[in-house]
Amino acid sequence: MKAVGSTPGGFVWIGLHAPSADQLQAVARAFGLHPLAVEDALEAHQRPKLERYDDTLFLVLRTAAYLEHDQSAPTTDIVGTGEIMAFVGRDFIVVVRHDPSTHLGGVRRGLEADPERLAQGPVAVLYSVADPVVDEYLDVVAALEADADQVENDASSPEAGHDIGRIYQLKRELVGLRRTVAPLAAPLRDLAERRVPGVDKGLAAYFRNVVDHLAQAAERVTVLTELVDNALTMALAQTGVQQNHDMRRISAATALIAVPIAVADVYGMNFDHMPELRRLLGYPTMLVATAVLVTVVYLLFRCKNWL
Repeated sequence: MKAVGSTPGGFVWIGLHAPSADQLQAVARAFGLHPLAVEDALEAHQRPKLERYDDTLFLVLRTAAYLEHDQSAPTTDIVGTGEIMAFVGRDFIVVVRHDPSTHLGGVRRGLEADPERLAQGPVAVLYSVADPVVDEYLDVVAALEADADQVENDASSPEAGHDIGRIYQLKRELVGLRRTVAPLAAPLRDLAERRVPGVDKGLAAYFRNVVDHLAQAAERVTVLTELVDNALTMALAQTGVQQNHDMRRISAATALIAVPIAVADVYGMNFDHMPELRRLLGYPTMLVATAVLVTVVYLLFRCKNWL
């Protein structure tokens, strides 16, 4: 803070990755951060939001990244998520990350190479942090679209029942992504429409661009969810058709077995005058008749495509 006071127009930018309670409390004391916001930043697992504590803004972003996964294992994760919390004051910004896959070194280097934007203060840093996070949403959605197309194509195949696990996996990830994307719309809109202090007209235009990208991601997630729902319905219908086909085969096989059993039951009873006892050709005739009956039943089921 002393450095800020000695540098007109300057500000402090501090980045922390999964800080301990002592580390975050030390920063909170130095910048007068609100205890409730500090508690949220320390515990993580927060919903995207924008809150104002006196002259300090507290923004929560959820990050998303597409993970390479084994399609044969529907229990694995497709989308990895993390969190970024930003405390923004008049002359400071504190960024807390709870995501090992997200690095802000490129953001810092980009701003240091653009002094004009850096001169716009901590809110310019906030935009530079939020913009790549939202752009990553679009990359994740594009990757999920490829998965959804594959699932939709597979859903119409006779083996669709084997892909239901993958469809549920994709649906679960889309629900999680929607929870990441949708709640961020209101906070970014507040920044774009200058409903919070510290956002000038120039930065508002940049935030409007981020809002537009976020809306695109949200719309594509909605369309993808509907597509996956349709694929699930189709797969379940295909599974039902296949099960009905299997039941017809089982019924036909049962009927084929029932014919010789019925004949055997009749001729196996203890009557005094059995055809095979009184007639020389009685037994062979019974076997031939049984074979003929089974053949007729078999051909009947073949004509109906039950076998």
